[in-house]
Order: sequence, then C-alpha cells, then structure tokens
Amino acid sequence: MRLTLLKSKLHLATVTRSDLHYHGSLTIDRNLMDAVGLVPYEAILVSNVATGLRAQTYVLPGRRGSRSIELNGAMARLGSVGDRVIVMAFAELETEELEGHQPRVVALDQQNQIVEQIDYPPIAQACEPGFSSVLEPR
Repeated sequence: MRLTLLKSKLHLATVTRSDLHYHGSLTIDRNLMDAVGLVPYEAILVSNVATGLRAQTYVLPGRRGSRSIELNGAMARLGSVGDRVIVMAFAELETEELEGHQPRVVALDQQNQIVEQIDYPPIAQACEPGFSSVLEPR
C-alpha cells in the first residue's frame, strides 16, 4: 500500500508577484526550494492563508536569493502581492518507507526569509503510544 504524506512545506510565504498572463505555475526562489527539498516542476498544493483558497500547480525555479514567490497564470487568481500562502508538496511512500519519514518544513517572515526550521518528528516517534501532538503546544 502507498500512502501520501507531507514531504515539504514553506509556511507563510509572501507573494511577491502575480501575473495572470504568464505561463501557469508558482515561481519559487531556488534557495527556498533547496531549504525544503522542492525540485523544478514538482507538483505542489498552494493555500492562501487569508481566503482559504487552495490550488494545485507545479514549481518553477526562481532566481537564487530573490526570495520570490510568484503566482503565474491561473494561479494569479489565488491571491495578490503581499498575501501569505502555504506551499506543500507530498510524497507517496510504501509502508516500509514510513518509519524514518520526516517532512522538511520552514517558516518564513514577510520578506520570505527563513525564520524557523520546524522539525516534525519522524513517523516512528509520532506513532509511539502516548504521543499526542506533532508540535509542542504554544
């Protein structure tokens, strides 16, 4: 059996550009892609924090160091410059691969600088008896 699990997440990325007439996709700074293990053309789910709108598209690599998060084509309807979005990628794993799986997650500030690396525990630890939350309570 294959299960679909979170692989990568950019939390609270700020949209820096929106172009309805550009080819569809989401352009992401290569440094941000590397931080969470995204690869060019990988399928992603993008969620607008303010509106709750979600859409699936793919990653286009942006200029390294630009801190760009650009909504292109139909994705431009998802939000506007300045909106905060969550970018997620998923992986399909066989049950034998689950034990060591650990998503790569970073939180960003309003300038798309990494402010926190969020270390979710590996699946094996999250499945232990008595484990009640993936993240510590605030």
